[in-house]
Amino acid sequence: MSVSVPLDAHARAGFGARLQQRVHRLAGRPLFWVVFVALGFTVPVLNQVRRAVTPPLPVLGILPPFNLTDQEGRPFGSAELKGYVWMAGFIFTRCPTICPTITATMAQIQKRARGIEQGFRLVSLSVDPDYDTPERLADYGRRFRASPRMWKFLTGPFHQLEKTVVDGLKISMGGPVGDSDFASIFHGTHFVLLDQQQRIRGYYNSSDTDVADRVLHDAAMLINRGD
Repeated sequence: MSVSVPLDAHARAGFGARLQQRVHRLAGRPLFWVVFVALGFTVPVLNQVRRAVTPPLPVLGILPPFNLTDQEGRPFGSAELKGYVWMAGFIFTRCPTICPTITATMAQIQKRARGIEQGFRLVSLSVDPDYDTPERLADYGRRFRASPRMWKFLTGPFHQLEKTVVDGLKISMGGPVGDSDFASIFHGTHFVLLDQQQRIRGYYNSSDTDVADRVLHDAAMLINRGD
């Protein structure tokens, strides 16, 4: 049976000297530097190839220009979103069921988007615009700690919202039958991801457990690759 014996100080010093001599001899050979330089060029190329393997997101449509009003009462639309990757969600402030959950998920995405916030925006469009004034939307946004710079809540005339949501983003919506009847309001629950040219690049079920991961991954890819 063999027994491992620790090296004493002299043995360790001798081993270190021999190792240093071998490294010096290896560095003095031209082949070493050929391989070293070749690896320096190969690793970046492999990284580029690895990135190129991931296909670009499909273009699913183009959102026509729109102009609405944000939670601060200012005009806001496609012109202000030009050059940003952004995600749209659909809510109304007196919704007692799914809308708070959708907005909470968007708040989670906002919190996790620190690394891409320079090129990424969130937009919540009200499907109950006659009730959802800028003041109500601002109060609603504060409940979810929405950043007024990064996350906009939009309202406006119903026909303009409908044109943007239904005709442009291809998400269903319907307004209340009466002034006080909000039980008849409906809307789609998918998030929509758009690129810097207002092209639709993805739809995401807001109730999926991994939706934040997928949105942030795809948004970062659009920002970094620009395709």
